[in-house]
Amino acid sequence: MKRQAILDAASRSFFDHGFAATAIEQVAADAHVSKVTIYNQFGDKRGLFAAAIERECERMGEHFAIPPMPELPLRARLEAIGTAMTAFMSRPEMIQFDRRIAAETEADPAIGAAFLEAGPRQMLRAFTALLRSLNAAGEIAVADPELAAEQFVAMCKGLGDLERRFGCANDPERNARRISAAVDTFCRAFAVSSAD
Repeated sequence: MKRQAILDAASRSFFDHGFAATAIEQVAADAHVSKVTIYNQFGDKRGLFAAAIERECERMGEHFAIPPMPELPLRARLEAIGTAMTAFMSRPEMIQFDRRIAAETEADPAIGAAFLEAGPRQMLRAFTALLRSLNAAGEIAVADPELAAEQFVAMCKGLGDLERRFGCANDPERNARRISAAVDTFCRAFAVSSAD
C-alpha cells in the first residue's frame, strides 16, 4: 500500500515536473510516508524514477495487448493490431510520457534504455511471437519475424508519432490510410495466398 502511494506521488511529480525538479521530501509528503521509507524501498531518487517508469510501462501494456484473433482473416487481424497500436501511441498521456522520457534520457541514457526495454521492446516481442505463430500455422512466410514486426510497426506509424510528439494534432484519417497501406504491403510481402 505504501509502495503504491509512493509510486503514485513520484509518477505525478516526475512526469509533471521532471527528474531534476522532483524532491524526495515532496514525494514523501505527498505519499504520507517518511523519506527513510522511500530510500529503504527504492535506494535513491534514480531507483524511484526507474520504478515509476517500469510501473507506467506496465500500465501502458495493459492498454495495448495483441490477442491471437484466430477467427479473423489475416488482413483483419493486422488491421486490428495496427489500429490498436496507433490509438495507443496517439493518447495524449503517451505523448507526454514519451516527451518526458526523451528529456530525462538526455541527462541519463539508462532511463531511455529502461523505457525501451519495459515498453516498446516488450510490445515488439509480443508482436514477434504472434508472427512466429502465424508463420508456423502457414498463414505467412517470413524468414525474420522480429524484423517483419518492426517493419510493420514502422509502416503503421509513418511520421505520425513524430508529428504528435512535436505538437501536430492527431490525424485519424491519415492514421487509417497508413495502417491500410501497411497491411497491404505486409500481405503482399509475406501472406500465403490462402491466408490473405
